[in-house]
Amino acid sequence: MYFIQNPFTKKFALLFFIFAFTHIALFAQLDDIKGNADKIVAVVGKNRIILKSEVETNFAQVKQSDPNTDDSVKAQVLQQMILQKLLAEQAERDSLLVSDEEVEANIDNKLRYYIRQYGSQEKLEEVTGKTIYQLKDENKDVIKEMMLAEKMQGQIMANVKITPAEVKTFYDKIPVDSLPFFPAIVEIGQIVIDPPVSKELDEYAYKKLEDIRNQIVNEGKSFETMVGIYSDDPSSRDNGGRFPEVTRNGGWAPEFVAAAFKLQNGEISPIIKTQFGYHIIQMIQRKGDKVDVRHILIRPERTQADFHTALARLDSIRKILIDGKMSFPEAVGKFSTDETAKQTGGMILNPQSGSSEIEIASLDPQMVLMLDKLQPGTYSDPQIYQNDRGEQSTRIVYLKTRTEPHKANLKDDYSKIQDVALSQKKALHLQEWVRSKMPNAYIRVAPEYANASVFDGWNLAKPEGTSAAK
Repeated sequence: MYFIQNPFTKKFALLFFIFAFTHIALFAQLDDIKGNADKIVAVVGKNRIILKSEVETNFAQVKQSDPNTDDSVKAQVLQQMILQKLLAEQAERDSLLVSDEEVEANIDNKLRYYIRQYGSQEKLEEVTGKTIYQLKDENKDVIKEMMLAEKMQGQIMANVKITPAEVKTFYDKIPVDSLPFFPAIVEIGQIVIDPPVSKELDEYAYKKLEDIRNQIVNEGKSFETMVGIYSDDPSSRDNGGRFPEVTRNGGWAPEFVAAAFKLQNGEISPIIKTQFGYHIIQMIQRKGDKVDVRHILIRPERTQADFHTALARLDSIRKILIDGKMSFPEAVGKFSTDETAKQTGGMILNPQSGSSEIEIASLDPQMVLMLDKLQPGTYSDPQIYQNDRGEQSTRIVYLKTRTEPHKANLKDDYSKIQDVALSQKKALHLQEWVRSKMPNAYIRVAPEYANASVFDGWNLAKPEGTSAAK
């Protein structure tokens, strides 16, 4: 009934994370799918309907992630959509609430995701044929229903736990040839120290930008032209220094955001300093809670002596760690100049999963070469490296754990197997919950879907125009 098959397959993932594909489809254009007419393919309760176009859109998203998916999965997609509506309806009966503010924040997060995917708000509006405000308005009810369902599901699952004995039983039932093969995985951290800049070179950078600003403001030089000649920001230099979607909470340097939101259209900011260097900002246009700006960045240069100072500092920190006088997270908090790293205890996170476990194959060759010389629990020599901003900095690397390529087993992969076992237990619990609600639930499914095996045992209402239900 609920995709309970090989627990490591993609279909199993689709089962439990029933909302995983829903939000991805929300802002897609449906015109090509709808054709000349749409139709209702399911009704849940008094007024919750599912359109064929919605099933097709969500199915297209599933197929995009797995091109081998065939049309039989459409019934399974519809089943998950029905389940979401059942959960949302129960949430309303149980007086679970989702505020308008929560819905608004959820929509904003999703829109930010799509804007990043498409590159700009304008591109997203072009692709969907709708403005941001239209997208927000049209999807409020959809998002609210999804959030209600998530809240209800969380309440149903709140007390579902799993014991070590259950994990072992779950693992023992998996056929050996169905166990996944895990690649080499490491957990690594780093302490970064950006070399200090000499007072003379810092002042030189400031005065250089001061002169550039003067040429723009007082001599009429083009801001975009000056970006191309002088800016030290390679990520925006070829785009005239433009950042079209700066938000107050989008991970931008706080000094940059504060200065940008004070500007009027066409105005140029005073010189501001961030961790990246010195900036001037030109306001292009304010768009609600976002601003469209250009900037010029001048980074103070660092000398070889600056790098030697940083490397010597790291060498001292490494000795403290080796002597056991301080833990790695403590040293990160006390010494690292990378403020974001302090939030993770210095550990480098997998950008896809957010986990500290990273496949060695995904690391840069310089890092892989260094790790070959380290044993778990040890620290690299201080080194100069290129950071995510394209700048040279210094660091020491900590190898916390290393797992060699292997088939899944309880010794090396207990936490992963535990997660999957718990997910399946939750899926079975959800199945029981649905079964308990069936006698009192009104669910009608169009005939082309109703005979699918995923609806076996469901108490479906009679299809319109027939005398007998399935």
